[in-house]
Amino acid sequence: MPIKIDTRYPSIDDLRAKAQKKIPKFAFEYLDGGCNEDVNLHRNTSELREVQLEPNYLRSHGGSSTKTKLFGIEYDAPFGISPVGLQGLMWPNSPEILAKAAFEHNIPFILSTVTTTSIERAAELTEGKAWFQLYHPAEDRLRDDIIKRAEAAECPVLVILCDVPTFGFRPRDIRNGLAMPPKMNLSNILQGFTHPHWSLQTLKHGIPNFATLKPYMPKNLDLKQLGKFMDQTFSGRLNEEKIKPIRDMWKGKIVLKGVASHYDAEQAIRLGLDGIIVSNHGGRQLDAGESTIKPLASIAEKYGDQIEVMMDSGIRSGPDVARALASGAKFTFMGRSFMYGVSALGKNGGNHTISLLKTELQQVMEQICCEKVEDFPDHLIK
Repeated sequence: MPIKIDTRYPSIDDLRAKAQKKIPKFAFEYLDGGCNEDVNLHRNTSELREVQLEPNYLRSHGGSSTKTKLFGIEYDAPFGISPVGLQGLMWPNSPEILAKAAFEHNIPFILSTVTTTSIERAAELTEGKAWFQLYHPAEDRLRDDIIKRAEAAECPVLVILCDVPTFGFRPRDIRNGLAMPPKMNLSNILQGFTHPHWSLQTLKHGIPNFATLKPYMPKNLDLKQLGKFMDQTFSGRLNEEKIKPIRDMWKGKIVLKGVASHYDAEQAIRLGLDGIIVSNHGGRQLDAGESTIKPLASIAEKYGDQIEVMMDSGIRSGPDVARALASGAKFTFMGRSFMYGVSALGKNGGNHTISLLKTELQQVMEQICCEKVEDFPDHLIK
């Protein structure tokens, strides 16, 4: 895919600023916010940016490549698109825009159980290359059916989520009516009227819904009934008893997302999982927790030869990707950066954001004389 950047928006911060103007306040705050007082949301990025890299200017350099292998597949860059819930609320059709862009740029796209495009549609857009992230259902029957659908869609990787045993306490979403049960209040309706492009696109693509879950949902649920359905349908707390049947069913790769401790990393290895994503859900679950970069380094050092160690949460730019890779991550994922891009630029947002991140990362590699992604740890200043 050729690199093409809209020069009006040469940074993720520019995309964020544009997105804030373009979409309703309730949608932007759902995307942009953390939990409680947003302490860990900001700590994620600020502590990641304390990581420094050493350049070697006089070393012989044969050029730099952002290509890297993960689970035997070569990707064009060491970053992918994280699962994000309710993507169509922030920008209509956004999961489809991002899935298509990820496929064209040869990077992974992870579809969330609770986003607004179905497993089957994501698989169609990516020719079976989309990963699928499972929110754990309360009933085994539903769990098994969703997993069989992901298998039929040829998803190469199943991501299971361990960091949502409870819904995070998010004051903005509560004020905006986006907690469970959700409600559309007068303020939200008025915000829609003042953002006509968003409103027209929403009318064109239809009210966002949980597309993967649609076959299991009673028809004509009101918002209160939807909240009750979601509470009854999902049980977010994972344990060995819940993971073992999934490992037995799923013949592809399984990744545990939300790891923030040595204990959970060790359990993932013991249960035969293939990868972990060190993550704190973008600072949306535990405000009193560590930033993701803090446990990443020690987890990667101790377990990196036993399991693929990846990272998300707090990564916003190409230099941030470089910092995470230098700290021991084999691969990285981002959610907000891509959603800022789509919310700002619509159908062009996916290609622009991926191109921007590739360009930034390539510049860092050339600058520090890093030829391969695997060489980033050699440039870490400890």
